Amino acid sequence: MKNGRERGRKEGFREEWKKNKPLFIMAAPAFIFAIVFLYIPMVGLIIAFKNYRYDLGVFGSAFNGVDNFRFLFSSGTGWLITRNTILYNILNMVTSQLLAVLIAIFISEINKKIFKKVTQSLILLPYFISWVVVGVFVYNLFNYETGFIPSIVAAFGGEKPNFYGMPGAWPWIICLFNSWKWTGYNSVIYIAAITGVDSGIYEAAAIDGANMFQRIWNITLPSVRPTIITMLLLQVGRILRGDFEMFYQIVGNNGQLYNMTDVIDTYVFRSLLTSSNIGMTAAAAFYQSVLCFVIIMLVNTIVKHIDADYALF
Repeated sequence: MKNGRERGRKEGFREEWKKNKPLFIMAAPAFIFAIVFLYIPMVGLIIAFKNYRYDLGVFGSAFNGVDNFRFLFSSGTGWLITRNTILYNILNMVTSQLLAVLIAIFISEINKKIFKKVTQSLILLPYFISWVVVGVFVYNLFNYETGFIPSIVAAFGGEKPNFYGMPGAWPWIICLFNSWKWTGYNSVIYIAAITGVDSGIYEAAAIDGANMFQRIWNITLPSVRPTIITMLLLQVGRILRGDFEMFYQIVGNNGQLYNMTDVIDTYVFRSLLTSSNIGMTAAAAFYQSVLCFVIIMLVNTIVKHIDADYALF
């Protein structure tokens, strides 16, 4: 029976190969890339469970069980960077997606084509600006000595605020610039979803006396709801992965802000630069990947129970 199933699978694969040979050939580079750069390096995950030594290498270093994980969390660092990563991603996810939907609706309601194209291009422009440039921009805005905002406050007779000594302000600053950079890019997806809605539905609603806000609430939002849920699910899968470049370029190496701005990605990078404890760094990255997988599976299962059509798989 087992041999019969295996023979059937082989024959099925041969038939698929004959039918779609060009497609298999075109997909081959992507498969090879994934295997070489994504799957083969996964062997290095074993470092998280070893007392890594450079002279012994990956396979020669001694196992130390879960000591790396225990040290990461017993020091309090693990819980701190996990909390920051989750809270920042939730805040950024909600604000950027909400603004993207609002902007997509706003642009779709514009009737003048030239103004519509110019507006969409200007909103999309920040996406193409490097975080390095944004970091310089942020520094020139909030720097205590020569920053634009402290200088304005001082010009009106107030005391200069030292933003780089105010950790509580930075979640909002980071969220603001994240939304500024990503909202235009995310809105393109929602604009495409709104464009796909049958215009006859809007015309029928207008004939029935529905105003613009009623059409948006009863037609546009229900039509883009599957897209919104899919985008949120994809972002939830990355809820334990902070945007390293954003955090590193905006915050830099300011130790006063680490408790409020340090996420798993920046912690791993800084640990590699300042410490020789490769095992603990690997443990943090391994913990991040596993928790991302668990969260996306959990959320997808909940969505599937509510409405299977909106689930990713």
